[in-house]
Amino acid sequence: MNLPLHGSNPNYLYHALNLTMPKNVIDFSVNVNPFGPPKSIKEKWEEWFSVIEDYPDPEGRELLRLIAESEGLPVSSILLGNGGAELITLIGRMLANKYIGIIQPAFSEYEKVTKASGCQICHINLSAPDWKLDLNELSEVITKLDAIFLCHPNNPTGTIQSSVDIRHLLAICEANNCYLIIDEAFYDFYTDEVQLSDDIQCSDYLIIIRSLTKMYAIAGIRLGYVLANEWVIKQLIAYQPEWSVNALALEAGKECINELGFVQKTQRFIQAERERVQTVLKETGYVLSDSQVNFFLLKDPSLGNQRPLLKFLLKKGIVPRHTENFPGLAGGWLRFAVRKENENNRLVEALLQWKQET
Repeated sequence: MNLPLHGSNPNYLYHALNLTMPKNVIDFSVNVNPFGPPKSIKEKWEEWFSVIEDYPDPEGRELLRLIAESEGLPVSSILLGNGGAELITLIGRMLANKYIGIIQPAFSEYEKVTKASGCQICHINLSAPDWKLDLNELSEVITKLDAIFLCHPNNPTGTIQSSVDIRHLLAICEANNCYLIIDEAFYDFYTDEVQLSDDIQCSDYLIIIRSLTKMYAIAGIRLGYVLANEWVIKQLIAYQPEWSVNALALEAGKECINELGFVQKTQRFIQAERERVQTVLKETGYVLSDSQVNFFLLKDPSLGNQRPLLKFLLKKGIVPRHTENFPGLAGGWLRFAVRKENENNRLVEALLQWKQET
């Protein structure tokens, strides 16, 4: 049975499992900001309507300038894209027919796009419960690789590597002419962020992917950017279609970059709510990942594959993200986003009921 490869669109999951979808569901499989987009985007939406009449700026220069100022980098080190998925695809095309390592578990798109570009894939599986980097193992593997993908903070575990270990990993990659591609789609949910963009200008092999769709809940209009040295950016631009980022996304991006208060409010809420929910669930006997962001892994240790728990929750209108297509997890966990308090309470109630009935 083939389950959906991504979160969101829960109707696909219900259909795949031959279950009737309740009228009211809470989708914990999509891990965007539970507060929705910043208020400024809603307020200016009608004002932006006129921009759809003309082509967008093909370079997105005004948004590039704002990001450059925020990151302390030159504009030439930044490339805008139609969400992280497009940027990963561009990187995959740049790496065509190369030997690629993927630190697992990780977002499935890395393997999908690199395979489509004729790459050979090597999985480097991290081990539960902490999923920490094994630098000795990586030192041996990287000698054979042209590039390696690291999702950080990790999706789906939500775990963090130390800045010391990541910079050590970067040094190993540089010594072996291997690109280190770090997907930081969820970095702004982490309150003690590891600021790796500081290393961009002094490294020929560091590529960072950022997404604006997660923190600012604008997944439907697709927006992200890559940070890398100018030579890498020029290679990626060569593969990118013209007008890749639409005009509405450019306007929304300019608002998002200035929403520091919105980000800080979200970070405080997510941290407090995640800790509250996880404390209750651990006391109930569940095993959880040590997440530092807006989602976490959970499993009932009495089960191997979590399919029975997945179906139980779906029948109650609670939609988790399965992990059956994550190498190294193979359905042994479920992923849950941190949502609003009342929604999280419904999740806790359902999980407590499962424990009482089994």
